[in-house]
Amino acid sequence: MDLTLKIWRQKDAKSKGKFVTYHVKDISPTCSFLEMLDILNEQLIQKNEEPVTFDHDCREGICGMCSLYINGRPHGPDDAITTCQLHMRKFKDGDTIVIEPWRARPFPVIKDLMVDRSAFDKIIQEGGYISVNTGAFTEANSILISKEDADLSMDAAACIGCGACVAACKNASAMLFVGAKISHLAMLPQGAPEAKRRVLKMVAKMDELGFGNCTNTYACEAECPKLIKRSNIARLNRQFLTAKVS
Repeated sequence: MDLTLKIWRQKDAKSKGKFVTYHVKDISPTCSFLEMLDILNEQLIQKNEEPVTFDHDCREGICGMCSLYINGRPHGPDDAITTCQLHMRKFKDGDTIVIEPWRARPFPVIKDLMVDRSAFDKIIQEGGYISVNTGAFTEANSILISKEDADLSMDAAACIGCGACVAACKNASAMLFVGAKISHLAMLPQGAPEAKRRVLKMVAKMDELGFGNCTNTYACEAECPKLIKRSNIARLNRQFLTAKVS
């Protein structure tokens, strides 16, 4: 496959960026998207040009690092995948591919396609954990949790914090991310003692960091690689209102 790549190049958050066009040839359809970028960077290095900076780690779809906006979609033209799981067979020979970083004020550009997503870490630090002393480990079946609640908690815990929900939202809202982090603890009895403090502090930090409001377009759910449901946003709102009035 011969492809034209229009890639966003930007020195840092304070510098003005621009699209730069590159051409790659003889790319195998079985090649992953990140491997294709590796091939491009090898060519740039051989020409003594600066390689394109992009974020990645596990390349197995579980770390959430590969945050690329590809042809107008977070993680590219496929559903329920991260960028590292995207293969070049999803494109056609001769295609032009536009590659950008996440576009959100709370995710400033570090360089080129790499953004700083430490805002998510700051939200988690406000309460996305259980700190009460639960004593020694107990046998799992001794804590009575309905299968429905356990399944909902595990589904919410599948969130990898990639930021696709923020990138997809016209308001750069982090409600799906925060809703998932609230839900996976709210559905379990171990999370109940700190539930009110947790939701109030996490929502306050989300607002402080500049994430926008949810307007129920559900683009976040549509682009989530782990299929996190928008029902977690509803649960977040219920938890927040309950904590506010009690």
